[in-house]
Amino acid sequence: MSVPFLDLKALNHAHADQLQAAFRRVLDSGWYILGKEVEQFEQSFAAYCEARHGIGVANGLDAIMLVLKGYGIGPGDEVIVPSNTFIATWLAVSQVGAVPIPVEPVEATYNLDPALVEAAITPRTRAIIAVHLYGQPADMDPLCALADRHGLKLIEDAAQAHGARYRGRRTGSLGHAGAFSFYPGKNLGALGDGGGIVTDDTALNDIVRTYRNYGSQKKYQNLVQGFNSRLDELQAAFLSVKLATLDADNAARRAVAARYDELLAGIDGLALPFVPEWAEPVWHLYVVRHARRDALAAKLAEAGIGTIVHYPIAPHMQQAYAELGYQEGAFPIAEAIHREVLSLPIAPGMTPAQVDEVAAAVRAAVAAL
Repeated sequence: MSVPFLDLKALNHAHADQLQAAFRRVLDSGWYILGKEVEQFEQSFAAYCEARHGIGVANGLDAIMLVLKGYGIGPGDEVIVPSNTFIATWLAVSQVGAVPIPVEPVEATYNLDPALVEAAITPRTRAIIAVHLYGQPADMDPLCALADRHGLKLIEDAAQAHGARYRGRRTGSLGHAGAFSFYPGKNLGALGDGGGIVTDDTALNDIVRTYRNYGSQKKYQNLVQGFNSRLDELQAAFLSVKLATLDADNAARRAVAARYDELLAGIDGLALPFVPEWAEPVWHLYVVRHARRDALAAKLAEAGIGTIVHYPIAPHMQQAYAELGYQEGAFPIAEAIHREVLSLPIAPGMTPAQVDEVAAAVRAAVAAL
């Protein structure tokens, strides 16, 4: 039996009737940008995240960028980011003209290490971005304390953590603002691109709404130099359909992860995900680690098991950030993680037989290395 890494078609076909009804509703409305569908989704998603305000934008990168812009962060400022993350976290900082300052992760959780953040704070630091990587919350309480003590904004990059909880509270509502991606492969994914912001900060809500729409609150009157970054009516309607089953989908992901934990335990040289007692992850990804990652991936491919590496090159080693002058070895924990991690198939629709097949293939592949 072959098992794909992710079958997006099957995931969305599970909602086919509701998605087609949503499409028909938007088509018949004759209103396609910033209408009732977006307004309804913004309210529903904010409530789901236990936040006061929700704002739909074009994508996850824009969501982070617009929060930074809304807080007036720009040239001459520094923003602390994880050394271990997808590059979009860094790009958002660069797009507002600020400088990303990387900090290493806790190796067991892959998320930003609060104990290392304070040493990276300078008089130019304006914000900390905590990424809830792979769907597991970062350790937010010590980061909140640091942000409060130094007068910084704490922004959550929750692109992979729709519905995750930290000490019982939803991600997105743990800092000053949370930024989400609705890229199709996410736990809450659109049928195209999309992003969202949640916050309790009414002033931020107002200015981000202005920035996302050409800097305008009233048609043809532009208050600031804004952007065209709006979630469209069709994607909002689709997201409303899928939001209704997000908790059930996340529960299905947890069941897959628990079965992997059981079946993959004790394999020599294979590190499984570690979940702190305060975290309720939503398992956007199930990521294992092995010193011979590429050979393991190749053997799994031969067995028909799809895998992906999240991510193969640390941001500071990307050509896009050569200007910052970091050399190999600058962030050894992140570099080792990027050399060794491998994401196994995980999705709400996976059957126990598929999970068993993947686990058996992993066990056999590691034994053959």
